[in-house]
Amino acid sequence: MLELNTIDKEKFDSFVRNHKTKSHFLQSVSWGEFAKVKKNLTPYYLGLTNEKGEILGATLLLEKKLPLNFCYFYAPRGFVIDYNNKHLTQSMTEKIIEFAKKKKAIFVKIDPDIVKTSINYKNEKQDNNDFDEIFTTLKSCGFKHLGFTKNFETMQPRYTFRIDLNQSLEEIENHFSKTTKQRIAKSIKLDTEVIIGTKNDIHEFYHLMTLTENRKDFVSYNEDYYETLYEIFNGNKNSKATLFLGKVHINKTIKALEKNLKDINNQISILPIDNLSKSAKTKLAELTKQKENTINEIEKYKEYKKQYGLDLTLSAHMIIEYGDKAWVLYAGNHNILSETYVNYNTYFEHIKYCKQKGIKIYDQFGTIGDLSKENPRLGLHEFKKKFGGDYIEFIGEWDYIINYPMYFIFTKLVPIYRKIIKQKSKKELKHEISKSE
Repeated sequence: MLELNTIDKEKFDSFVRNHKTKSHFLQSVSWGEFAKVKKNLTPYYLGLTNEKGEILGATLLLEKKLPLNFCYFYAPRGFVIDYNNKHLTQSMTEKIIEFAKKKKAIFVKIDPDIVKTSINYKNEKQDNNDFDEIFTTLKSCGFKHLGFTKNFETMQPRYTFRIDLNQSLEEIENHFSKTTKQRIAKSIKLDTEVIIGTKNDIHEFYHLMTLTENRKDFVSYNEDYYETLYEIFNGNKNSKATLFLGKVHINKTIKALEKNLKDINNQISILPIDNLSKSAKTKLAELTKQKENTINEIEKYKEYKKQYGLDLTLSAHMIIEYGDKAWVLYAGNHNILSETYVNYNTYFEHIKYCKQKGIKIYDQFGTIGDLSKENPRLGLHEFKKKFGGDYIEFIGEWDYIINYPMYFIFTKLVPIYRKIIKQKSKKELKHEISKSE
């Protein structure tokens, strides 16, 4: 007889963190506690146990309270179970739905970390051979699939890029695009620096996040959101949040360029100017061009020094570590000095960091499935693709509907009402602005 019970947080985290295939930070105690504090959700740490008390499956179930004492539940990245085990999947579903009904839930949402297809850096596609059977099992359990969405319509991204860190660092680098390798090399040559930040750097991280989001015409979270996330994930021994800060030190960059200029002049000086062969003439032309470009670069950075000061943080990324995986959860970048390619170097440094720590999977946490040229997110996709990870498509979202009338109201009518209110608010705002002009 299998039972579903609330289990001790330490036991829960131990099971989830060490699960062979479905360990995910969105199923961690840290995420549950963060969702409680910053998202006003109630976390439940549930385990499916057998007669011996052994945990066979677990899930973080987040409760969102609704008017009239209704609610709905969400298991981010799905239940932590072996989905190939049909009986276990059915039993877990049955017990979760029993639990949800007692709480007057309208529905239960899951979006399992189940790969549908993956495409490697060579553009070779690999299908999940178990996908069809798992898909059928979830339908037989009573879940409704919400479709194979292509953008960011779902609670979590349905597409991502993942790098297998079981490869050697040399293999990983070999999968980078040519331009990525060149840009990392240039950033290093300019003597840029990537450091690991502390809680005191959250303010700077937040500043870069707001700059990035403003360029995309939205602002998602306030500074306290990121600070709380950082504190909770670092306050739990089973999880970790790390800040990586990509910096330019203008004087160091100028010195690096001046050294490069000296090297170029030395190469020119050893050429036999009076009796140049055809190849030597070509070499001299190349060096002369390099010299000219380097002098221009030096002058440009001297102007930057006057304009921006000596030290600038251009990139700030937050990495979440849990179990044997890491996720690039947030990345903020300045819109100046893009030619230093600090963002590329910052990515490279936390890939190396994760590799050195024994992380097995490095997840860039989100991209798109619609690769049309008109998609405004295509640039983000192409940037992440350059690091050579596997392009992953997940199974998507599923809802188990418990109360059909309320589900229709909540998922169909409420969004329409909110859209009308939003449009009305915009019109009122425009009216107020026109009156004040």
